[in-house]
Amino acid sequence: MFAAIGIVILLVMVFGGFVIAGGSLGPVLAALPFEMLIIGGAALGATVIGNSMHELKLLGGALVKVFKGPRFTDQDHIDAIALSSRLMKILRAEGAVALESHVTEPQNSAIFSEYPRLQGDPPVCNLLCDALTLLVVSSGTLETHAVEDVMDNAIKSELHEMDEPAHALQSLSDGLPALGIVAAVLGVIKTMGSIDEPPAVLGGMIGSALVGTFLGVLLAYGFVGPMAGRLKQVNAHDQQIYHSIKQVVIASLHGYPQPLVLEAARSGLPPAHRPRLTELLDLMRGR
Repeated sequence: MFAAIGIVILLVMVFGGFVIAGGSLGPVLAALPFEMLIIGGAALGATVIGNSMHELKLLGGALVKVFKGPRFTDQDHIDAIALSSRLMKILRAEGAVALESHVTEPQNSAIFSEYPRLQGDPPVCNLLCDALTLLVVSSGTLETHAVEDVMDNAIKSELHEMDEPAHALQSLSDGLPALGIVAAVLGVIKTMGSIDEPPAVLGGMIGSALVGTFLGVLLAYGFVGPMAGRLKQVNAHDQQIYHSIKQVVIASLHGYPQPLVLEAARSGLPPAHRPRLTELLDLMRGR
């Protein structure tokens, strides 16, 4: 939503200011399709060269994130803490056998079904269920640090995949000004081939060539760069859910009291999206 509003503001301010200053949009609009073909085509080709098909698919989904925002809501973060806490409570109170059916078949679990958004999210389910399955098959004899290492590696792999599209967009942003120069140089070459034309014609041709430089810089710093930055913000928000789950599991394995377990998970969330500890304690008492 805000990304779309920002694009409108950007276009209105740049081109509106140009017109107010006495500029004519005619030459710009006339050259725009050809310059966009060169720059956009080169940018697309460079992106395909530098990424696998898997990463290109991730990039497509990431662009949707820029406009839709984070995948997880504030309620999802609360639910992740509650779900993890309930499962760890079963492990402590009833043992690994009572937990087994919930973590080996989460799609059929009565507890998971109370949190349908998390139940339908494979990365969240896999992180939680895989870690707890290790505890089940080992009958709870695993060292806490071993479980923490496994969860850290799983989270690291997930975050790496989430961050790849942002890196690709940032690389594209860094290269767009140079691609704009490529388009401008081609325009100058075309102009030099018509050097015997009158000054008015040559001026128009040079102006059209300069549109390439303008377009490359505008796309880099007005569109693609900010999109990469926004994607990093969205990912940072979504990534906290994995850390919250890990904190609940590890703090519970250390034998901490529930208020401290909830605080360990809650404190890692961004302040603007962090629930109150009393809210979480009331929620768990209601379970």
